[in-house]
Amino acid sequence: MMEQNTELISPTVIIALGCVALFLCLQRKNLRRPPCIKGWIPWIGAGLELGKAPLEFIEKARIKYGPIFTVFAMGNRMTFVTEEEGINVFLKSKEVNFELAVQTPVYRTASIPKNIFLTLNEKLYIMMKGKMGTFNIHQFTGQLTEELHEQLENLGTQGTMELTNFVRHLLYPVTVNILFNKGLFLTHERNMKEFYQHFQAYDEGFEYGSQMPEWLLRNWSKSKRWLLALFEKSIPDIKAYRSAKDNSVTLMQAVLEILEMETNKLNPNYVLLMLWASLSNTVPVAFWTLAFVLSHPDVHKTIMEGISTVFGTASKDKIKVTEKELKKLLLIKWCILETIRLRAPGIITRKVMKPIKILNFTIPSGDLLMLSPFWLHRNPKYFPEPELFKPERWKKANLEKHAFLDCFMAFGGGKFQCPGRWFALLEIQICIILILYKYDCTLLDPLPKQSYLHLVGVPQPDDQCRIEYKQRI
Repeated sequence: MMEQNTELISPTVIIALGCVALFLCLQRKNLRRPPCIKGWIPWIGAGLELGKAPLEFIEKARIKYGPIFTVFAMGNRMTFVTEEEGINVFLKSKEVNFELAVQTPVYRTASIPKNIFLTLNEKLYIMMKGKMGTFNIHQFTGQLTEELHEQLENLGTQGTMELTNFVRHLLYPVTVNILFNKGLFLTHERNMKEFYQHFQAYDEGFEYGSQMPEWLLRNWSKSKRWLLALFEKSIPDIKAYRSAKDNSVTLMQAVLEILEMETNKLNPNYVLLMLWASLSNTVPVAFWTLAFVLSHPDVHKTIMEGISTVFGTASKDKIKVTEKELKKLLLIKWCILETIRLRAPGIITRKVMKPIKILNFTIPSGDLLMLSPFWLHRNPKYFPEPELFKPERWKKANLEKHAFLDCFMAFGGGKFQCPGRWFALLEIQICIILILYKYDCTLLDPLPKQSYLHLVGVPQPDDQCRIEYKQRI
């Protein structure tokens, strides 16, 4: 009888022990994962808490949980890395992928199907990197100078404006005229006003549009559809345009040539994506750079002395800016880079394709690996006195060799750094030179703080900042 009971019990015990062992094994595996902030609402997870003030949320989580932690929000597991080992994996590992991380946001914001995006992205990136890379970038110098002079004329001899609008009125038409084609949909005041309105609405809602269903964002969706309809009408003009000077192909024409090898149905969508990429961060960086310079009298004075030395006293003549003059005004470039350091994007991301190990943790496949340039640039280990605006720290960067300071991540890192970074830096540099050469500028409001409400792109100001400008002659 005992033998029969033993025979009956043994399989049950073995199964039970096996289940316990499996449970302990799984628990042990889970213990090797980073601490996870899950929230309590299914799917939404910690999304509500994260969405209130995402930049502050990230820093508080780092302080509480350490250099690596996971946040579950809106159906995604986002694992943040904040120290060197995690940064190295983010930049160098073959098991993480940029394109897979951004394909869904690209689909939501520009309605570009994932298969098309994945097929074309590397070809487009290589082309843009070539046209706007360090070997070719100074071919834009003369054109940028001419276009900016033209837009400065439209501002008149004096005035008072919100600084963001001041910068938009300069850089929106300049960027469109150079990268797309001259006069495209910005020829009449009514067209410009309508375009500004819809593009601003699209840009301001871009982060929400990248994460949420479009039907929840009615006004944003309306502006997106308006822009796509405008670009649909503009495609023939973009294709037909040729520069009167050298008959060269614009960046957007080169994009369309590559795109039409695969499909011609998505031309307006790529125009929208390219326009957003070329304006969304350039405008706020120019805003913040002017705001920082004008709110630091010693820096402003030194820049003005440099401009006077290189170009002479102000006159009605339009100055010509070349690579030679730019090299003599390095302080302006330092100010732009220091501004970008202080107002860097909240996050950049990669998709984990296979489990990766960072410190003592294993990050599972499917996670979004997140790095915050905004907080990385505030680490005193990499940037002493990180909260101070100190353009002189950029003396140590080998800008002649196009190298930034260590751990400067504002343009991303690894294979897919921003291909337009050199164009953007050049455009802002020339813009600031011409503004300060032509006008005496004063801020009418204190330097605003940055908003902590967004993670994508350069932070916006949290208050108004008006500029008063008066022609210097």
